[in-house]
This record gives sequence, C-alpha cells and structure tokens, in this order.
Amino acid sequence: MAMLEALNTSKAPARWQDFLQLLKPRVMSLVVFTALTGLVCADRNIHPVLGAVAILCIAVGAGASGALNMWWDADIDAKMRRTRGRPVPAGKVQGSDAAALGVVLSLFSVMLMGMAVNWVAAGLLAFTILFYAVVYTMWLKRWTAQNIVIGGLAGALPPVIGWAAADGAAPLNAWLLCAIIFVWTPSHFWALSLYTSEDYARAGVPMMPVVRGAASTRRQVWIYSVLLIPFCIAPAFTGLGSVAYLAVAGLGGAVYLLLAWRLFRSKAGETPDPRNAPEANGGLYDVRAGARDARNLFAFSILYLALLFATLLGEHLAGLKPLELL
Repeated sequence: MAMLEALNTSKAPARWQDFLQLLKPRVMSLVVFTALTGLVCADRNIHPVLGAVAILCIAVGAGASGALNMWWDADIDAKMRRTRGRPVPAGKVQGSDAAALGVVLSLFSVMLMGMAVNWVAAGLLAFTILFYAVVYTMWLKRWTAQNIVIGGLAGALPPVIGWAAADGAAPLNAWLLCAIIFVWTPSHFWALSLYTSEDYARAGVPMMPVVRGAASTRRQVWIYSVLLIPFCIAPAFTGLGSVAYLAVAGLGGAVYLLLAWRLFRSKAGETPDPRNAPEANGGLYDVRAGARDARNLFAFSILYLALLFATLLGEHLAGLKPLELL
C-alpha cells in the first residue's frame, strides 16, 4: 500500500509529454499501421474523412488501453528496468489521472466510432480495449505464462477493426490479418523475454522463461515460428496479396525461420545478464553475446511484420491485382 501511495504522488506538475507517454505512442503507431492496412485492404470506397475518423478512433482507443495498463501495472513497472521510467512509477503522473484518462479516451473513441462510422467497428474496438485492459492487464499478465499468447488477441484485432470500419463487416481475410499478428506475438515477445527475464522475475510476472526456463521457451519460440510462416504466406492464396507480397512473405519467412532455429540451438537466457541489474542503464538492444540470437529474432520479427503489412498496403493502394490461387 505504501508503494502504491508513493507511486500516486507526483513530484512536479505533469507535462503534456508525460500524458502522451501514457498512451504508448510506439505501440499506437503499430496499431494505426495495421488498422490502416485492414481499412485499405477492404477495398471499399469509404469517404476519406470517415476513414480518418476511424483511424483516429482506433489510435485513441489504443492510447486509452495503454493508459489503463500503465495505471494498473505501476507497481510492477517500478521494479523493472525496462519500464521504471514510465510516467506513473516515475512519479510524473498520478495513477488516478492515468486511470481517468484511459476511461475517458475509451468512451470517446468507441462512441465516436459508432456514431461517425459504424457500430460493428465500434463494438470490436470496445472489445479490444476491454480485453487488453481487463483480461490481459488485470488477469492474464500476472496469472499465467500463456499471458501474451491469449492476450495477444488485443494487439491482433486492429486490422479487423479497420476492415469493419470500411466494410461494415469482418470477412475471412480480415481475420487472416488478425491471425498473422496473433501467431506472431509469442515468438516476438518470448524472444524479448529471454534476455529480459531477470526483469520479469524481479517483478513477479510469470513470463515463459521465468516459469518454464530458457530451454523450453526457445523450443516454443521455434514451434510458433514454424506455425507463423504458413499464416504469413496464406494471403497470397486467398485473393488478398499479390506477387510482391508472396515474395516478401516467403523470403522474409525463410530468414525468420533461420533466426528462430539459431535461437533454438543457442543458450540464450541460460545465464543472468548484468545489463538487466536494477542499477543498469543499457538499452533494449544492448545484450551480452549469448543473448544476441534472441535479440536478433526480436528485432527481425518487428521488421518482418512491418514489411508484410506495408506490402499489402502498397499493393492495394497501387491497385495491383492480387493472386487468386484458391
């Protein structure tokens, strides 16, 4: 209780930059990008203003989820080197203010989406916010090592919301985009957790390396990587992607599997890294030699997902005819 009271006491008036950080702008940018891809891939003549409003609502909803997450997780964020500088644990913003901002932005984004665009997209947006803020943040994250597997649904839904905003429905291809992100999430986050496991252990978060060990985590990263690539290639066979997409998905997938195999064969996560000590100030990509395979897969996973969605977005904006092999 004393810790929570300390976290809720600001040392100085909060700046607008502190409230912006509450919205997790880096995560928001990825959400906006994937949602925009879904909206464009729907191939519907949505009015540009309504399209912009839809993307704004999705961005605000993502920011609201981030604010609620930072409010609830302030106690464990304070114990982790990677997150201790966030506004609430750092004492820059009071926890109650972060919670209020999250609730207000949630209501605003959902209601504006419903009234200006359509209620199918609004309902999906509301579900995504609730799933991330309540199911993942308040329950799964502290309860099970499968937290990011199940919780990954929240991060996978933005392209479906974008598609529904343009189309008023969510067909199979929209859910295929969702499935790509959903299956991508475990290998992405578990690669990161292999070289930040001391942080999670210190905070009492049951991430896979903490609960099952590094070897089991590396094996599961490999399994999920193998499962991921067919999902990534599938849009080229469902009338969603063209030749360029098939090339990016195939070649990028080969690199992904190579990095995942190297990680599986490595000893990443086996020994503590002094860079993860509470007093350390190293960056997210500053790792010891034994953890580089985990870092390399983590970094490439971001690039691969971005290339997949950028290629789909570019193809549809350019009006390229997709492959129709099924």
